[in-house]
Amino acid sequence: MFASRLKLVAALVCGVALAPAFAQAADTAGGDLLGTDGASHGSVHVTAAPAGVILRIEAKGLTPGWHGVHFHEKGSCEPPKFTSAGGHVHTAKPVTHGLLNDKANDDGDLPNIYVAADGTATVELYSTLVSLNNGGKLPGLLDADGSSLVIHAKPDDYKTQPIGGAGDRVACAVLK
Repeated sequence: MFASRLKLVAALVCGVALAPAFAQAADTAGGDLLGTDGASHGSVHVTAAPAGVILRIEAKGLTPGWHGVHFHEKGSCEPPKFTSAGGHVHTAKPVTHGLLNDKANDDGDLPNIYVAADGTATVELYSTLVSLNNGGKLPGLLDADGSSLVIHAKPDDYKTQPIGGAGDRVACAVLK
């Protein structure tokens, strides 16, 4: 009986010792992806990673083809234009956009996503330009004014200022 209790205590102690590691690994944020009509068009999930974040987008009801995607600096998505989301997440000004620009400092830049003929997209992306929480060298998405993820009408060309020619904002999710 004593040996059984000792094993139980050891298991609990190990579990308590490992709890912070599991909690840190599970740092996530997410949001409902709203279309310009204000209706739900899917969801967005962001998970903290050791050197950035992993982003999962599950979208529906979008125009087929390539679309630019960016992290925006404010946690607000007021349809129909989503201008309340502000500009891209950044730590320096002036902001220079473009994953293919050697002078880029736009931390909100992400690769384009492809929307299938049925209007859906499911994608996972990895960004080393942001963190989920504040406290490191990278800007935190969950800072005092929050952030959002915006999907644009056209693809980002990764060079043109200020948003790569990605056009209007067609969907937005506040990250919480």
